Formats: sequence, structure tokens, C-alpha cells
Amino acid sequence: MTDTYTTRTICRSLEGPGAVTLEQVPLAPLAPGQVRVRLKAAALNFPDLLMTYGKYQFRPELPFIPGMEAAGLVEETNAPDAPFQVGDAVLYKSKTGAFAEHATASPAQLTPMPAHLSFEEAAAFSVTFLTAYVSLLERGSLQKGETLLVLGAGGGVGQATVAVGKALGARVIAGASSAEKLAIAAASGADELINYAEEDFAARVMALTKGQGADVISDPVGGELFERSLDCIAWGGRLLVVGFAGGEFGILRPDRAQAKGCAVIGVRAGEFGRRDPVAGRRVAIGLQQFAEEEKLRPVIGKSWPLSDITNALRAMEGRGVTGKQVVVIGDGE
Repeated sequence: MTDTYTTRTICRSLEGPGAVTLEQVPLAPLAPGQVRVRLKAAALNFPDLLMTYGKYQFRPELPFIPGMEAAGLVEETNAPDAPFQVGDAVLYKSKTGAFAEHATASPAQLTPMPAHLSFEEAAAFSVTFLTAYVSLLERGSLQKGETLLVLGAGGGVGQATVAVGKALGARVIAGASSAEKLAIAAASGADELINYAEEDFAARVMALTKGQGADVISDPVGGELFERSLDCIAWGGRLLVVGFAGGEFGILRPDRAQAKGCAVIGVRAGEFGRRDPVAGRRVAIGLQQFAEEEKLRPVIGKSWPLSDITNALRAMEGRGVTGKQVVVIGDGE
């Protein structure tokens, strides 16, 4: 028997985390083609924070339920042709809707949960590992034996990129702003570690590569790090613009890119699949198989109860968090 009420977070104004509150509402009947998932855990991503201020590329209409990714169990289905049955463990991925006890989804928003992951790990898997997979394989064409520099390597996207890069056979140089964050990168397989709060990362990369530079650079931080990346990219390298967690975009001087013969490539992993659903489905299947074969898993920095979602978002805003921040919903496991 399913519940008749559900608890969810709601953002009613674009004033940041303080505008996100909890409310209990009746569960609506499923429309044809819909699946209801009882969520066990959800993960925070930087766009969740930006959306509460209206500063992300996608601006949902108010009010909205924040949260882009979660994991749980199929509780009810009104989609006879869907490849999911009641009781199946699934990943839920959307632009919004994850910070709640239940999510109503189309089958296209769900994928089977990798068997080697817990609900908390699975909730933290979809966005960051999809971003890493699309950026390195589809956009960056990373090859075995190449050198990959990962900036922001202690954050969710950075950690996933280190893990995927190592699984692809690259030499991975990880950069982060603290020893604690670098420890996460090391645990994920990084070959070399650079604390760029204490040393010139571009000079160190050039020294580690004997003056050749990194073949592929993944930058989810932006700002000065983005600008300095052009000082340590290899001839013909690929600089992947993944995000701007540092709060600044950075300035691209075309003459510097020309001097290195390099490509500066924008990465929007979710949009990649939405623009080309066939490619998106190929990537989703490939990532799931890859994750299970390589036993890829996120590093959980901290778990928060759903009732503490405001403080969880504020902690992300303060940029003091390491690893993935996860919201445990209900009884979790």
C-alpha cells in the first residue's frame, strides 16, 4: 500500500537556500505513462544552489522542488511499457524534483541502479559521473596513455573525472585547494597531486610532463584557474569548460589558444543527451556498463537529513565541502 501524503522541499522565491522549506502534500494520482519512485537518497549539485538564486542556465518556474539526482525504489507505475517493475532500484535524474520523499517520473528519467552501489552512492552517481564520462569520452576524446589534468579534484565532478580518467588508462594529475580535497583525489586513483593554494599548478604540470603539458584539462572551477590552464596545456590539447564553481568565468584570450593549437570545449552533459536522445541513451548505457565493470563509485563527503536541506545548500555555498553531499530521505537504506 502506498502513502497518501509525501514530504518535499519547495523553493518559492529566488532568495537562496533560506527560501527552501519543507511541506507535506497529498500524493497525486499517476497520469498515464508515469512512474512513482520512493526516494531513498538524493545528492546536491552546484546548480541546485544556483537555481535557488535564479542564476543557473535553466530557471524553473516558481515554486519548484530542488534536486537533480536521486536513487530509490519504484513504488507505483502507470506505464505498462516501461522497463521497470514495482520494487526495482532505480536512479532518478531531472532538472528538479529530487529533494522529496517521492518523485513522479517518466521512464526516460529513470535508469537501473548499479548493483555495487548503496542508495547514497547511487544518488551521488548520475550527474557527476555522467559529466565526467561525456566530457572525457564524447567531448575530450581522452586516449589511453594521455595526461589528464583535473582541477577541483576534491569536489563531486572532479572526483568522478579522476576516477573515470584512471579507468580509461590516462595519467591523472589532480589539482585542489587543500590536502583534504587532494586525499579524495588520491583515493580515486590520481597519479600526481597539486595543491594550487600553495604552489603554481601550471609550472608544476609542465615539470611533471617534462615541458609537454597536459593533453586534456578538465576545469569545473573557472576564473584564474581557467586562465592559467592555457599555460600548461599540450600542443593540440583539449581544455574542457565544465563549470564555474569558483564564481568567476575567467577570460579567454584567443591568441593564447592559437599559440597552443588547442581546443576550448564547452561541456553540458545533460544537454548533450537532450539535444541528441540517441546519443544520450548510448551514453547512459555505456556509463552504467563502465561503472559496473570498473566498480566506479563516488566519494561521499557528508550525509544530511532532508529536514536540514537549507544548511546543506549553505555548506555548498561556503565551498568548504569535500566529496559529494548527500541527502538521506526517510529510512535511507
